[in-house]
Parts: sequence; structure tokens; C-alpha cells
Amino acid sequence: MSIAQMQKILIASYRTEAKEVLEALQSSGIMQILDAERAIVSKEWPELYTEIERPKDIEDIYTKIGSALKFLNKYAPKPTLAEALAPRTIVSKKEYILAIGTDEVMAILKECDRLINRLRKLGEQQEHLTGQLNMLLPWEKLDTNLADLEKLEKGAVILGLVPIKKFGLAEEKIKDLQAAIEKIGSKNGLAACAVITLKENTAEVYKALRSGEFEAVNLTQFKGIPAELLKNIQKQLQDIHQQRAALEKQSQQLSKSRLKLQMLADYYANLLGRERTRLSVPETDQTVLLEGWVKKHDIKKVREILAKFNGTSLDLIAPAEGEPIPVEIENNKAIRPFETITRLYGMPQQTNVDPTVFLAPFFAIFFGLCISDVGYGIILTITLWWLLRKVQTGKGALTLFLICGLTTILGGIITGSWFADTFTALIPQQSILYSGLNGIRERLMLFDPMKSPLTFVALALALGYIQIMFGFCIALVNNLLKKNFTAAICDQFVWILFLNNFIVLYLAKGKIIPAYFGTISIITAIICAALILLFTVRQGPWTGRLGMGLFQLFSTVFYVGDILSYVRLMALGMVSAGFGMAINVIVKLLMDVPYAGYMLGGIVFAAGHTTNLALSFLGAFVHSLRLQFVEFFPKFFVGGGMDFRPLRKEYKHIMIKE
Repeated sequence: MSIAQMQKILIASYRTEAKEVLEALQSSGIMQILDAERAIVSKEWPELYTEIERPKDIEDIYTKIGSALKFLNKYAPKPTLAEALAPRTIVSKKEYILAIGTDEVMAILKECDRLINRLRKLGEQQEHLTGQLNMLLPWEKLDTNLADLEKLEKGAVILGLVPIKKFGLAEEKIKDLQAAIEKIGSKNGLAACAVITLKENTAEVYKALRSGEFEAVNLTQFKGIPAELLKNIQKQLQDIHQQRAALEKQSQQLSKSRLKLQMLADYYANLLGRERTRLSVPETDQTVLLEGWVKKHDIKKVREILAKFNGTSLDLIAPAEGEPIPVEIENNKAIRPFETITRLYGMPQQTNVDPTVFLAPFFAIFFGLCISDVGYGIILTITLWWLLRKVQTGKGALTLFLICGLTTILGGIITGSWFADTFTALIPQQSILYSGLNGIRERLMLFDPMKSPLTFVALALALGYIQIMFGFCIALVNNLLKKNFTAAICDQFVWILFLNNFIVLYLAKGKIIPAYFGTISIITAIICAALILLFTVRQGPWTGRLGMGLFQLFSTVFYVGDILSYVRLMALGMVSAGFGMAINVIVKLLMDVPYAGYMLGGIVFAAGHTTNLALSFLGAFVHSLRLQFVEFFPKFFVGGGMDFRPLRKEYKHIMIKE
């Protein structure tokens, strides 16, 4: 439940061992390796260099594997729901090593490449022939060899398309030019025409035809009678179709070997990451230098890994002044799901605190209050529990929402909401079922928000007050641990006293506590206000310090606004309940419809409450998140930390079972 302590290390390895060292470090996944640009050793020893080449061979193979998998995926069976939730195939380490160490998988890759290229060429041929087919179709009834049209001595034949509505106009325009026009066929509202004229009149005929929207067609690429040409093209297209069908059948059969390619893809992805790291680190002619970060408790593991290599050494080094230290947060199993919230905001600074353990109970409670329904909580819990058993990734977020499902049940119990007011609205009050279920609901319920909304408001404000004060206390303790006593007193302790004095003053005015506490509270508030005015800003000229101090005193209003912001918990909880009650009213009306009433009511009940649950879930998540990020975190949390990103093996397609 803290920020992991980091240690910077420098590993020097002979070039002959560097690849094996990197592979061992990648397998352990415990070291973040810096490239030459960020490594301090590069700045201290300018004579070091990096290899400028890229691992092109590996990149090419990895790209080919990706293309092959994308190709085979089109022919593989559609994944079932279970496969969609758990897309990575579980394989043994022996199967994995066997797959990447044999020539069989490379043969599969080569066959995929052949099929891809062959299908691409057939597709290009099919596209070309289809174009020719569409071009010739309007001329199918032209019973003349197209090559002969170019051999006329005195005459000329002009082929073209003209709108059918303007065929008569074209005919009229050329009748005085010793030319004739004949309609051969039609296509998409256009008439395919052959215009016959003398060669010396060709230019004039063209000019006349163009004014009638005539578009000439060039068929000189074809030799033969159109009908025969079309028959030949259709036969070629049929042959291509058969070839494509055979190749697709082969592809479908080859897709059964997809797992071997997936194993190879993951192997090359990790190899590529390793090679890119090796080529980016500083080195000499004989030595490769790996500078980076590990968690302090992992140093022993690093030593054990490097002990296997005779030409490799390890040194613990100090970071340079001002060098950013990567951050990793570590929490126990119960708190770890809530790291999702912290990572959404951003990692803390190395010298700050991990907020995860502090936000966890508040987020879960706030989420539960925003929905506050036993039925919705049960649905969430069961659904998320089922998903957790099926999925392979994202379990942290699912576990987070599973916990929130339990707090939703708790919120529903204390507010008496079971699918809103289902018990009282839909179950006959004279029935035994109503007496039993509603009796349990009333015994467990602490208050009814619809009858006592101010109780809900008070609960929300109290939770907000507690969280904001808790944030100040976290910052106070953190400053004390860092021995920053001035900041602890002036930035947190004074504010805690100052803000709480208003509560004491209110209680004294209301005669809930003795009146002299009010006098003490006023004196304390004046002292705190003076300290805030004078010492909130502790650097710079006094005029600026006093001005910022006045602003900080005015910001007391903002703290009140922060607390009032928590009223959204009540608002969302009541909106969820109100929407559910409206659904139940509609269901009650439908249940009175003869014959189909109960069926219609059941459909509306299920659809309506599912919609309400989805909307409430979204609102609960967003607003609970906002309360952490906007109201809670600014009191103690400093973000902007750099993620710890160790070199590790990652598997997109498979999971290796040890």
C-alpha cells in the first residue's frame, strides 16, 4: 500500500552475452531500461555510441505474420462468446517452444503468403475482366467483329452512348451530314449506338453528336464479335471464381493452424521489443551498457539473473540531480482493483503518497449510494462475478465494479430500494408475499429518501466533510514524515482547525455544547486566519504574500463548495429510485391489460430497469470518479509521476501455462 522504492542500476555486458542478458531480463520483467538519449552514462562518456540500424529482418517477418493472421482470421470460425471474453489460447511452455523452434510454422507462413498473393492476383484479374464485361455488355447484339470496324476504306463507324431520351435528337442532328445512327443496346438509361458516316465527314459528325450529349466509346482493345468476347470473359470469370473457391477452401483449412502463427507472432513481438532495446542503448566496441531502474526489493533477483553470465557486471548507481524517477504503486489484493482509479488520474510523484488505499472505501461507498438499489446491486454482482470467471484481461476493473456492486446492495438496504418500490407498487398488499418481503425491507431500511430526503442530504454532506478532512490529514502526516513541519502546520493543521471551528461555533450557538466553546472557537479562528494570511505563501515580497493570504482566506468558500458538491450522491440516488418508480407505475398499468398484461409488464419491467441500471451505473462511476479527482485529490495528492515500464514479455494471442 505504498509507492515502490526504486534503485537505479547499470549493467555492463560483453556484446557476446548482451542478447542473452536482455532475454533473461525481459523474461523476469523487472527492469526498465533507458535508451541512450535518457541514459546518464551517455552524457558522462560521449565516446559511447548506439547502432543506428533497425531490426528490419525481424520487423519484416513480424509484419508478414500479422498480415497472415489477419488473412486467416477471415476464414476461421467466428469466436463463441466464451472465446470473445477469453481470446488468448492457453498453451504449455513445451508447446510454445516446439512451435517457435520448428520449420513447420515458417512453412505455414510461406503458404499464407502464397495464398494471399494468389488471391490478390485473381482479384485483380477479376476486377479487370468485370470492367471489360461491363464495357461490352451494351454491345452484345452488335454482330460484327470489332477489329473490322477499323478496316473500312471510305466509311467510319463511331460507337458511343447517348441518353435514350436524346436518341431522336442525335439522329436529327446528323441526318444532313450523310450519316446514320443505329441503336445496338442500352445501359443505365443510355443507348449504345453505332454511327456510320464517310471518313471525310467524321469531324463534323462528332461535333454534331457532342451537342446531343453523345459520348464516344473506344473498343479498339477488343478483337472479335462482342457476344463471343462476352462469352469468353464470363468463362474466365467462372474459372477465376472456381480458383478463388479452391484457394479459400485451402485458406479455411490452413486457418486451423492459426494457433501456431499466433505463438510465432507473440515470439517475434517480444523479440522485436528486445532488439529495439538492444539497438537503442549505449555501447562500445566490446560492451553493451544497460542503464535503468528496478524496484529495490527486486535487486536480489537481478543479481541472481546476472550470476549466470560471466561477462556481465552490476553496479548500483545514484540518479542524476533532477532526474525523474519512475513510479510503481503496490497494494494488497483487496485494494489493488482500485489502482484503476489512480492510474486513470495519473501516477503520483515519487515523494508523494499512493492515494489508492485512501480512495478505495470512499469510491466504493459513493458508487453504492449513487445507485442505492438491492436488485441492481445483485444483478451487478452476479454479472461481474460471472465475467471475472470468463475473461482473461481487465480483471482489476471488473473486481472494482464487483465491490461496488456489493456497496450498491448495501445502499439499497439502508434506503429500502429493491428495484425501486417494486414490493409496494407491484405486489398486492393483502398477500403473504407482500407481508414477508416488505417486512424484511422495512426492518433493514434505515431511512426512506422519498420521505426523508434531508437525511440523505445530511449523509452525503457528512461523507464529503469526512473525506475532505481526511485528505488534509493525509497531507499533514506526509509532510510530518518528510520532516516538512512548516508546511504541515501552515498548509494543513491550521486549515483543519480553521474549518472545524465553524462547526464548533455552530454547535455552541445552538446550545448543543457549552457557550464558552464558542468563545474559544472565535479566538482560535482569528489565530488561524492570521496564520493563513501571513504564512500560506512563505516566499517572495510581503505584499504578494499578504495578497495570496487574503485569497486563501476567501477560498474558505471553495471548501464549502467542495463539501456541497457531495450532495450529488443524494441526487443520483434519488434519480435512480425515481426512474425505477416511474417504470413500476407503467408496469402496474400494463398488468391491468387483459390477457397479455403480465407479459407486457414483464417485458417493460426487464427493459426499463436494465436501462435504468445502465444509466445509473454510468452516472455513479463518473460522479464518484469526479469526487475523487476534483474534491479529494487536490487536498494531498501531487500527480505527474512517470510510469514504471519494465522490459517484459507480453503475449497478445496466447497465455503460457508453466
